[in-house]
Amino acid sequence: MTALTRILSTTAFKLAAIYLTSFTALSVFLFIFISQNTDDLMNKQVVQTVDAEIQGLAEQYAQNGINGLVVGVERRVRSPNSNLYLILDYSGNVITGNIAYLPEKVLSVSDGRIQFVSYTPLGFAETDQNKAKAIVRIFELPGNFKLLVGRDLEDQVHLKSLLGDALTLWLVGMVVLAGITWFFLNRRILKRIDNLSMSSRQIMEGDLAGRLDVTGNGDEFDRLASNLNVMLDRIEELMKGLKEVSDNIAHDLKTPLTRMRGRVEAALRQNLSEDEGRECLEETLVETDELINTFNALLRIARVEAGSTGAELQSIKLGNIVKDVCELYEPVAEDDGVEFSVSLEDEPVIEGDRELLAQALANLIENALKYGRPTEENIKPTIKVVLSGNDEQAILSIEDNGAGIAAADRERVCNRFVRLDSSRHAPGSGLGLSLIKAVVTLHHGELQLTSAGTADDSESDKQSGLRARIVLPLNRGQRGEGEGNEAWDKARKKNATS
Repeated sequence: MTALTRILSTTAFKLAAIYLTSFTALSVFLFIFISQNTDDLMNKQVVQTVDAEIQGLAEQYAQNGINGLVVGVERRVRSPNSNLYLILDYSGNVITGNIAYLPEKVLSVSDGRIQFVSYTPLGFAETDQNKAKAIVRIFELPGNFKLLVGRDLEDQVHLKSLLGDALTLWLVGMVVLAGITWFFLNRRILKRIDNLSMSSRQIMEGDLAGRLDVTGNGDEFDRLASNLNVMLDRIEELMKGLKEVSDNIAHDLKTPLTRMRGRVEAALRQNLSEDEGRECLEETLVETDELINTFNALLRIARVEAGSTGAELQSIKLGNIVKDVCELYEPVAEDDGVEFSVSLEDEPVIEGDRELLAQALANLIENALKYGRPTEENIKPTIKVVLSGNDEQAILSIEDNGAGIAAADRERVCNRFVRLDSSRHAPGSGLGLSLIKAVVTLHHGELQLTSAGTADDSESDKQSGLRARIVLPLNRGQRGEGEGNEAWDKARKKNATS
């Protein structure tokens, strides 16, 4: 593509051409409109002037006859003005007047009608350069005399010429100004677009750390670049997460698959009894179920994050969910020697999916049962489930007195397959908190991990147990009339179409 073709194909050039064409057409229209209306107005004034002169001459003719008319015309001719007069005898000879030449066909029309004619003023040679425009009336008088009264249109012609020159100057100036404006704007826009395109190509070639230039002047290109940079930050974050997930999947699945393959190979090499073969198959089946559960958890997380779970967002009492889930785990906690307590300080009503919220709470309680045990043997493990709220939020807290999670790991631990047990000997897939976070995000809430026994994160490095808090927005009806929850409306529509 040549440079000229590239410029002509730009939006800036097309817009400039459209604006220039529109303004030119509008200017020509205005010129024609003003010119025609000005001509009409001035012609009416000229006709009124001619008629007034005719009225005066008619009075003189009525009083003094042809001689008085001649005297009156001669007196008017000597006065410098734009009026035209001519008196001819019966032979066509000029008796008096200030017109040197007039076409015969004009003189033949002597009924007093208005005529637009070309004439040669008195004292000038009969040439095209000396001809002028005029409005005249011609009357035939008794004795075959003819009287012409008119007015020169030089002022009108001059005014029209000025208007034409003004239009030409306006159009030329507009074209030049449009060209200059287009040149600088197009150059600037093309430069910004070229920079965006170059940065985009670098990113597409694999430089995910590259970002679009932001000049800081706050124009539309800066806003576009800023939004794209935010999108690129999110893409880079997702790509890093995908890499970590892939590495973790490979690590977590390779070991059980290798173990299963080794067990099957050993079973094939050995002459196993029926009981030994059955035991080998049962162990293989258990590990197969664990792999299937891992993949099901991954799919569940992906569906929740995409909002395509088919979740029915409806008004529910969070306290009922907490009661039902805690009733299931109280016997388990008692068998494990864990002190399990539930406190319902409030009965908040939220808008959400009962099944997903119950699963999130169950996962948190299971994590507390698995990993929330004190490091000292003489301390009894405890789990506290507290439901509270305020005017805007419902707060569900699950607290244990175990080792807790270091502040540096609390954000990372919510990612897929992240396990603080680096050797990965403890049971689990590292997907529990990821699923909880996805469910909470779907409900427009927040998952907060802090040290137990602290109101904030000021003592976050102390390993004094873990407090997991799920903060959810209240149902808009409970928050008060007029406080619509647009986020929930969008979520409801999205799930209705899923």
